[in-house]
Amino acid sequence: MSPGLGQRQDLESLQSSRSCLPLPVAESPFHAERLLFTPAAPDADAVSVVFAFPNTYSIGITSLGYQVVWATLAQRSDVAVSRLFTDQSEPLPNPIDLVGFSLSWELDYGHVLTLLESLGISRRACDRSSDHPLVFGGGPVLTANPEPFADFFDLILLGDGEDLLGNFIEGYQQVQDRPRSAQLRHLAQIPGIYVPALYDVTYAADDGPIASIHPIDADIPATVQKQTYRGNRLSTSTVVTEQAAWENIYMVEVVRSCPELCRFCLASYLTLPFRTASLNESLIPAIDQGLQVTDRLGLLGASVTQHPEFEALLDHLNRPQYDAIRLSIASVRTNTVDEKLAHTLTRHGTRSITIAVESGSPRVRQIVNKKLSNDDIVTAAMRAQAGGLKAMKLYGMAGIPGEEMADLEQTVALMMTLKQAAPNLRLTLGCSTFVPKAHTPFQWYGVNPAANKRLKYLQKQLRSRGIDFRPESYNWSVIQALIARGDRRLSHLLEQTRQYGDSLGSYRRAFKTLRGHLPPLDFYGHDHWPLDATLPWQHLQGPLPAATLKKHLETSEIAADSPPAAGATALV
Repeated sequence: MSPGLGQRQDLESLQSSRSCLPLPVAESPFHAERLLFTPAAPDADAVSVVFAFPNTYSIGITSLGYQVVWATLAQRSDVAVSRLFTDQSEPLPNPIDLVGFSLSWELDYGHVLTLLESLGISRRACDRSSDHPLVFGGGPVLTANPEPFADFFDLILLGDGEDLLGNFIEGYQQVQDRPRSAQLRHLAQIPGIYVPALYDVTYAADDGPIASIHPIDADIPATVQKQTYRGNRLSTSTVVTEQAAWENIYMVEVVRSCPELCRFCLASYLTLPFRTASLNESLIPAIDQGLQVTDRLGLLGASVTQHPEFEALLDHLNRPQYDAIRLSIASVRTNTVDEKLAHTLTRHGTRSITIAVESGSPRVRQIVNKKLSNDDIVTAAMRAQAGGLKAMKLYGMAGIPGEEMADLEQTVALMMTLKQAAPNLRLTLGCSTFVPKAHTPFQWYGVNPAANKRLKYLQKQLRSRGIDFRPESYNWSVIQALIARGDRRLSHLLEQTRQYGDSLGSYRRAFKTLRGHLPPLDFYGHDHWPLDATLPWQHLQGPLPAATLKKHLETSEIAADSPPAAGATALV
């Protein structure tokens, strides 16, 4: 599941007093949960863990990653785990050994700080003593680039939790009775565990670029490698509840990562290699188990329909005993849309399908390595209509590196072609601004300031032609880029912004307050960084080395040098 700004919740109602967190049993959503695992009875000397999701219960319990980590901990007799959300809590232990956070949306950092305060824990790791629990974090945001949040965590788990989580708990047990500094040094030796305080970051100037990142001494690993699970049993829901944001849904991870490698795509590059769940050993047994407790099934993954046995999976779901289930699919590769898929979705209560096309310009799709033709997109729309679907949402992007206005004109032309080819299909174009992400070939680029006008151009052209156009906020995209490419100096900015309130103006005000102590917003959000720059995540190794990312970038830049196709300007 790829990171993003996602939903932002107002925490004003959450008081700082720890005693206000648990609600009366009658108001608690936990009684509505149907568990698909059996929790273990904790041992008398079990490690006490508070595992938090920094948002409301309904959102947190919908996160498959959060569900799986919680269930993994709850099935260990040597761990006693309690869940904590911004609006709900299970009874919390005293004392607490470990406090963990699963961070899925960048701007939920404020919720992290609020929950720490509610537990009586200092916001910054450097201010904590041996009386405080160790605070750890994981999830897509922290795995991609933890540096803006590094000062708030004692340690961060980078990568897949299947093996890493158990290694962390067992490593902690080995040093549980030792001083805090010794615990952290020991845990830093475990592959995938990053202890920010053990790495020193220097800057060319207070408001300049990073000069160097290195461990504080030779006993600390120079780099931390993201951990990758390579098995063929992927994640499935461990709880189903009507209180979830996706009510009563049972989620099954069909694939992990994506083989397409679109040059901007964090969900693809950060989670390599592409892995698929075994159909007979994993997917079908998991689906059959989940459908015993609910009739809603969600198939998750960055490219679900590229599972090599996806057709057989559809055949299984089209058996008569599953006629009553409601089926949702997270993402569909455009050139895999056929009438069988459309019929299956229609049969199981889905009326629309979503595809990512990025642009109507073949040139731009070549820049980002999107292996689609316009004919593929038109064919997908026609097949969706023929299969009984009523709507199609397309995901596009503005401000892609190398994009020109003529490419935007071709996006308008494509949407009009789709409207003519599939007149009974309700079309929506959701369009975001390109945001650079760590560990991708476009990590060196900044947000194109022209993207804002390009979104407005698309809005004017498409809405006047009867196309539903839904742009994401350009200004919030710049803030997303700020956090995606931020370094440790941003922790002070984030604290300041939190004091001013969750608004765009709060960020501008915080930058003004801290002027001279960190680079300006343009440095993080808009500037193109040189390829030899020291990146904030330089010491954190993703699936591909920087040399490979630079080769992919070079390929994209060659495509960007080709001129836009002629003839599109007739639409203006």
